Amino acid sequence: MNEIINYKNNVYPRFQTLGNAAQFIIPYAKHVCKGKGVDVGCNKLEWSFPNSFPIDPLINQYNALNFPAHCVNLDYIFSSHCLEHIPNWVDVLDYWTTMLKSGGVLFLYLPDYSQEYWRPWNNRKHVNIFNSTIINDYLKHKQFVKIFFSGVDLNNSFAIFGEKA
Repeated sequence: MNEIINYKNNVYPRFQTLGNAAQFIIPYAKHVCKGKGVDVGCNKLEWSFPNSFPIDPLINQYNALNFPAHCVNLDYIFSSHCLEHIPNWVDVLDYWTTMLKSGGVLFLYLPDYSQEYWRPWNNRKHVNIFNSTIINDYLKHKQFVKIFFSGVDLNNSFAIFGEKA
């Protein structure tokens, strides 16, 4: 049976409070993220993108602004439900862009503003809230190409990815 939470007169699936949101987008991302890559912010090794190097201080000494020396010239960077926890998300995306090779893919899966529970003023673990327009504007500004983004899915999240020019 599906457990629910009732938050401010809205009903949400309880699993949205438990982590591992990546499980909902990994099957799609496998078609886009190939080659040498990292998963930033996976939180647990078993939640990480398959065949990627995990970047998470709960797993190793690396974090969103500190990749190991061998994680340069990457084919992809995958990150699910991480940026909303990082105050300096623009600096982080700028850094990630430098770690991608030309043609490398930045793939983000983020909580959408439509989910009230995930807004920073309601969930103090989050310091940002996004929608696809904000991230799309950033990627265009950084001259990413072949940018694609989804609508809001049943997990109240969206995916967006593009290639570094």
